[in-house]
Amino acid sequence: MSLVRLNIKGISYSQTQNGAYALILNEVDGDRKLPIVIGAFEAQSIAIALEKEISPPRPLTHDLFKNFADRFDIVVKQVIIHKLVDGVFYSSLICERDKIEEIIDARTSDAIALALRFSAPIFTYKNILDKAGIYLKIDPKKSDDNDDHAEDSVLMDDVMTSELEPSTPRENLKGKSIEELQKMLEEAVANEDYEKAASIRDEISKRE
Repeated sequence: MSLVRLNIKGISYSQTQNGAYALILNEVDGDRKLPIVIGAFEAQSIAIALEKEISPPRPLTHDLFKNFADRFDIVVKQVIIHKLVDGVFYSSLICERDKIEEIIDARTSDAIALALRFSAPIFTYKNILDKAGIYLKIDPKKSDDNDDHAEDSVLMDDVMTSELEPSTPRENLKGKSIEELQKMLEEAVANEDYEKAASIRDEISKRE
């Protein structure tokens, strides 16, 4: 199975789950996005790693792991999102020490937080992206070649300091037909509600 490289597009705050965020991964040589729902702590850790100018006064858990690995000459070479089961992504850290390679199981959010700290590339398999990837329709009127960085920005204020709003009940997806779910998915993508799109996509995936 061929690997597809991903980069981080951004992080958006969940409007339906209190304290949850949607991490948006982007296909490097394509237009598909891979939204993954993560917790607030992991979102904060990823956001801090993306914003190089921000340094916490004490090491976060992922910073501690990096310091520990550096001390013992362990390098994270790459991260592979290798499995998707019932809407849950499974990842592996490909590590190396003394030219010996080891594979370590990890939550996807933790794996990506560490990949950033080691400047390690992130990959997934093509069949996972085919199954869970989402195409975004870009309005040419809104695109601006001089504003690429704005599109890739991470919502740091939301991740670091926002007061979490009370969560609203999640819409029941189990009673929806595949056709209704597909229409809802299209609407969620059009509204850039990545967290909702991820939930709908996962429900469709469970039925296939």
